[in-house]
Amino acid sequence: MATVRWTVDDDHNVKEIHKVVVYRFKVGDVDDPDLYIAEPIWDWQKSEAGKFVLEHAIETPSWHRHLNHMMYGYEYVIVA
Repeated sequence: MATVRWTVDDDHNVKEIHKVVVYRFKVGDVDDPDLYIAEPIWDWQKSEAGKFVLEHAIETPSWHRHLNHMMYGYEYVIVA
């Protein structure tokens, strides 16, 4: 988890902002992995969980790619 940040609303209430991994999936060893992730991300955005995250996220969620040596592919995570 990333560093905890905070904001203060108009009523002087402090709200903590946490960044968490909200979705994780794997892609095999393909020529262009960033092209192959379009469909899984699109399906996630249209799911109930994806709609909830997109509606309630403070900042726009971002995706990150990690090389997975064990499966000779890539692991992607969406952080919000």
